[in-house]
Amino acid sequence: MSTDGLIVVDKPGGMTSHDVVARIRRLAKTRRVGHGGTLDPMATGVLVIGVGRATRLLTYVIGAGKSYTGTIRLGQATVTDDAEGDVIATTPAGLVTDDAIRSALAALTGEVDQVPSAVSAIKIDGQRAYKRVRDGESVELPARRVTISRLEVLAIRRDEPDVVDVDVDVTCSSGTYIRAIARDAGLALGVGGHLTALRRTAVGGFTLDEAATLDELEQRAPAVVNLPLDAAADRFFPRRDATPDEARVLAHGGPLDPTGRTGPYAVFGPAGGLIAIVSERDGRARAEIVLAPA
Repeated sequence: MSTDGLIVVDKPGGMTSHDVVARIRRLAKTRRVGHGGTLDPMATGVLVIGVGRATRLLTYVIGAGKSYTGTIRLGQATVTDDAEGDVIATTPAGLVTDDAIRSALAALTGEVDQVPSAVSAIKIDGQRAYKRVRDGESVELPARRVTISRLEVLAIRRDEPDVVDVDVDVTCSSGTYIRAIARDAGLALGVGGHLTALRRTAVGGFTLDEAATLDELEQRAPAVVNLPLDAAADRFFPRRDATPDEARVLAHGGPLDPTGRTGPYAVFGPAGGLIAIVSERDGRARAEIVLAPA
């Protein structure tokens, strides 16, 4: 049996998130594996994988804030808003000033209504948007409110005629599309834009510093989990320690007295094991998910 827990993977380019899950299933010798937030095939970096009972934590991981480094190319628009799609428009961008570029990106920070890329995994009437686009449909997705808390310009490079490459560092809420930032910056500047490189550097508190490559995981299989369930919950959530009586009640799905905390937190038993993820509502602390072994 594989240990329950999380794995922070440094996803290579050219693989889907599902490809990584399939590889981990083989290495960990279990089917119960999932990921905490899709990365496009072109993208690299932090992909949080759950194994065993820890797959139930992934819904919280998916909703965590994320950080990225990436490169925006101004002067070309593509059908996918990134380098994987065909170029659909070119407009020389050589005369766009550095100040104009910084201003356009600054205008995209804060709480913004962002229209996701039409070629995305968002479902429309049960079917992925990218599938509808590939079938020849015209897809228009509604804007969604996202928060881009930091969008720092690291470098502006003019290495090729008529295009400008802008290296950026982004911290944002879940659901933000970095390629949509590239598209919208290009539209604002009147020259088009798309994303040519993307690396996710953090998901919540999980960073590249602790990420393992697939080759490294291959070498230590089947012991691929580097953050066991209890340690993962302690890292990701505020902690509450239960008394023996509280532990018994909670393990059977019963409520506890509230502590006045907002947001979900992890409750641990007297022996230190994780019992449940709890949130407080209607004057009681109730389990969202019970994770104590049966």
